[in-house]
Amino acid sequence: MRKKILVVLKGYPRLSETFIAQELLGLERAGFDLTLISMRKPTDRKRHPVHDEIKARVVYLPEYLHDEPLRVLRAFWAGVRKPGFKRLLRQFWADLKRDITPNRARRFGQALVLAHEWPDNGEWLHAHFIHTPASVTAYASIMTGVPWTCSAHAKDIWTSPDWDLSEKLERARWTVTCTRSGFEHMRDLTAMPENVHLSYHGLDLARFAPFTGRHSDRDGSQASEPAFLLSVGRAVEKKGYDVLLRALALLPAELHWRFTHIGGGDGLAKLKALAETLGIADRITWQGAMAQEDVLAHYRQADLFALACRVAADGDRDGLPNVLVEASSQRLACLSTNISGVPELLTNGENGFVVPPEDPEALAAAMERAIRNPVLRHRLGDAAEKRVREHFDHHSSIWQLTRLFEEQWQKEEQWRKSA
Repeated sequence: MRKKILVVLKGYPRLSETFIAQELLGLERAGFDLTLISMRKPTDRKRHPVHDEIKARVVYLPEYLHDEPLRVLRAFWAGVRKPGFKRLLRQFWADLKRDITPNRARRFGQALVLAHEWPDNGEWLHAHFIHTPASVTAYASIMTGVPWTCSAHAKDIWTSPDWDLSEKLERARWTVTCTRSGFEHMRDLTAMPENVHLSYHGLDLARFAPFTGRHSDRDGSQASEPAFLLSVGRAVEKKGYDVLLRALALLPAELHWRFTHIGGGDGLAKLKALAETLGIADRITWQGAMAQEDVLAHYRQADLFALACRVAADGDRDGLPNVLVEASSQRLACLSTNISGVPELLTNGENGFVVPPEDPEALAAAMERAIRNPVLRHRLGDAAEKRVREHFDHHSSIWQLTRLFEEQWQKEEQWRKSA
């Protein structure tokens, strides 16, 4: 019998995390009973259609403890009397000594609220992201005795200290992640590597139906028909948009192109200023965040998708950016870097263009080649779509998660009977 799962998320809904929403919907359709526990309220003004299809109730924890002091105090006083409180306090103190931050105290308070209110009689906990959501989940598990599992992604893996990852991997029943690099890194940090699993997110290919039209033959030779370059992503360091802008500025003066960026992010103002400095601002359109159906329309209109992924100064990096999978599903040729999970989708010269990170000259050379050679773009785009539809169908991921949950629940039942 399937258990009621409380899914702990950093924020919900979020436009940049369609891969999570798609997974939640897939699990619901597979018969799972979910309640979503969000650590913060939404900041995006728009929603993707997939968010409206998810039926699960959403419960918001206090984002900052001082925002809802009575709620936190009630949870604290109720928690003090529970058997798990002393154990939780010991774990929190051990963590705090290694991570003396307000963030650590906030996760402790959020976990107390979750354990006290315990929505919908949850029987299992699952965290999306192994950093702060997993901290709240692990603390709530200690308080309640309810087991937990985890989906790790990218930033959460690479910006977490090894001690934190190692201890969470030991305590979670199992953990999945979406790139081989993250998978191998986490397996190296645990004495139980068999509890770490690789599971690509994939796409809901019904939502990204095959593009039956034709991408253009624009080759940059006509001012009236500039090549249409597209990128989708938040304006944050790991996306490498400053490198991409510098690459665009290196393209030959006689080559005609226009570039559209879709996405929000705190770095937009700096990127716009850089475009002005580089003298290319008049060729760029900044669209801001857009709903999924509008992004899909842009994939079908564009000639080349570009994303200059890099490792940020704090170690943050993409896993396998879902936008590359989405663009590839529409036969749009993609250009990216050999960072993290990108080479697990794209192979240079076979189904895309792949260059080293932090190299605007290499990016510019690949862009120029792609712009001038529409026949090559079409061939690579066709091959990319074939790879996505054969290997990145999200039903495979849902099937794998279903199997992991059900096998673990059977083990829990056997342990309970033998105790």
